[in-house]
Amino acid sequence: MSRTERGPAVRTDPPVEVSRFVGRRHEVSEARRMLSRTRLLTLTGTGGVGKTRLAAKVAETVARAYKGRVEVVELATLEAGDLLAPTVAAALGLRDAGSDPMTVLVDYLSDKRMLLVLDNCEHLLDDCARLVDRLLRGAPRLRILTTSRQILGVSGEQVLAVPSLSVPDQCHPPRDIARHDSVRLFVERAASVWPGFSLDRGNAASVARLAQRLEGIPLAIELAAVRLRTVPLEQLTRELEEQFDVPAGESPAALPRHRTLRATMDWSFDLCSPAEQRLWARLSLFPGGVDLDTAEAVCAGDEIDHGDVIDLLSGLVDKSVLVGEQAEAGVRYRMLESIRAYGCERLGSAEATALRGRYVDHFKDVVEGHRIDRLVPDQLERYRFLRQELPNVRAALEMCLAEPGTAGKGLETATAMWLYWLLAGSLTEGRYWLERGLDLVPGADGARAMALWVVSMLALRQGDLAVAMPKLEECHTMARRPGNEGVLPFAIRTAGVAAFSTGDPQRGLALLEESLALHRAAGDVDSVAFNLYYAAAYGSMQDPARAVGFGEELLALCESHDAPMSRGHAQLSLGIAVWNLGDCRRAEELVSEAAEFTMEINDRWCLTQCMEVLAWTACDRGDHERAAWMLGAAHALWQAVEASPTRLWYHARWHQRCAEKSREALGDRAFTAAFRAGAKYGLERRMFSTVGA
Repeated sequence: MSRTERGPAVRTDPPVEVSRFVGRRHEVSEARRMLSRTRLLTLTGTGGVGKTRLAAKVAETVARAYKGRVEVVELATLEAGDLLAPTVAAALGLRDAGSDPMTVLVDYLSDKRMLLVLDNCEHLLDDCARLVDRLLRGAPRLRILTTSRQILGVSGEQVLAVPSLSVPDQCHPPRDIARHDSVRLFVERAASVWPGFSLDRGNAASVARLAQRLEGIPLAIELAAVRLRTVPLEQLTRELEEQFDVPAGESPAALPRHRTLRATMDWSFDLCSPAEQRLWARLSLFPGGVDLDTAEAVCAGDEIDHGDVIDLLSGLVDKSVLVGEQAEAGVRYRMLESIRAYGCERLGSAEATALRGRYVDHFKDVVEGHRIDRLVPDQLERYRFLRQELPNVRAALEMCLAEPGTAGKGLETATAMWLYWLLAGSLTEGRYWLERGLDLVPGADGARAMALWVVSMLALRQGDLAVAMPKLEECHTMARRPGNEGVLPFAIRTAGVAAFSTGDPQRGLALLEESLALHRAAGDVDSVAFNLYYAAAYGSMQDPARAVGFGEELLALCESHDAPMSRGHAQLSLGIAVWNLGDCRRAEELVSEAAEFTMEINDRWCLTQCMEVLAWTACDRGDHERAAWMLGAAHALWQAVEASPTRLWYHARWHQRCAEKSREALGDRAFTAAFRAGAKYGLERRMFSTVGA
């Protein structure tokens, strides 16, 4: 399955582009064998042993057997178990338009033969166990590979304990020492920091002794190897032996490998300067990594000079505490999870409290400064930036909502993300944060009132009228109180959408026009644009001529402000309006262009509707085979967004007419064949090469 824009990033630990996979031939072979005989395999082992890297390698080697249907979902940055199902759905490319993302997942996977890899499950163990159990029961051809420090305990689970890498006897000849994976890993990593380094008779015993002392733990070996930048091998070995004579500070029940990794972390920490140690601890607060600007904004101060941050980051990269990755906006720095967990332990409580305050304020400003409900040229860049920062924003929301005194900031942040929740298909996640905030922020202030219309809109998009209508009623009540007047146009607009949803289009269009007038009077151009969209699309069957006028105004507005994402929606809404006015050719031109753009940014809600409309235009041109194919492609997308053209009144009539005419023209057998062909590729990128052809 090919997708250009996705949810949580698929990563290896560390990234495959940073270093090559070394060894583990037996484990890879055994995992493949076990996967052929079980539907659930868990790779378990201590932190730093290489479970993530092994899972990624196994997924790579079996991909051909699953015809490329292998999906890796990283869970390390996810801290809220309630968001597990929507996160996995998003990673699979499913826009979460249903109130029950678990059902969406099961329905989508029910007939799929694929491998799903869930990486880093231990901190969400119970939630992962429930998810996996439900998926395995509902999707008989699905196989799941998980990594976790603990087993899930799901019926049928097979477990492969991931051992440390093999270690040699230092008394053996260099040729035998070189065969061990721990030595191979050390030599490769050492050569990356000390060009020309290789294993020979002079250093083989020292490398073997070092590998023994580190008990073959990959992360410990990598941390040690980087030290060769500044000290010779013999000194490095002595340093480690001296460090490991110090008690590790772990509980007496800790496994030896836990103590070994902890001692290696302590050693690496002690090798850092005091400022590097402080920055390491502070950066551990960021589950999604940081760029330079964020590190300076949040971590500088209190014995870290602002101008020193870049050098400190470089020092931590040199010591392999941080991994530097090239991102769209420059270099981004992240930590492996074991290193981040260690850093959290090193963060003092008083320092953590002050840092969390700066963290929350920073990401509240980030969200406000990157709102995509604005007609601005960098809409797409804002959208991508928010998606990249989502793990950190989640952490900020969790911090806010953990304390009643800061819950208001969390509610405002979640509200400002409203259009991101819609376009990213994260409706359930948006509602999760908003409803938690609303529970903690009673009263009648403007922040609560704004959150109410947003949560109502998200619930309406999911068809959850039982939640949407009471929230909307409360929003109307609050909007009429002094001080909340600015909320009223949003409440009326949402009520207009609700009226269409409940079968009262005349009232719906009247409410949208009322809201539009209020936004115009307030000079709120951004909100005017959204009203025009709803009036053009929803009003297209009620009054197509007026709807075309709304659509034309919206498109002109988007073009004058050079707002690319809004322009795609404008083209769709205008295309629907001109279609209802009888201009098939222009409708096809507009919607084809919108489909091409929204496919690139993975705006599936807009894209699904584009596919539907293009089926109508093909039917109108007499190309019934293509119409049937497009209906099938749209059908796959409708399923992915947990929606149906029959539930949107401006789609329902034309959908039925298109299907009936094409079936009559082609006959049942040919229609069904074309429909199934379209559905087969409905979520594949290749389908779009023929859009508008």
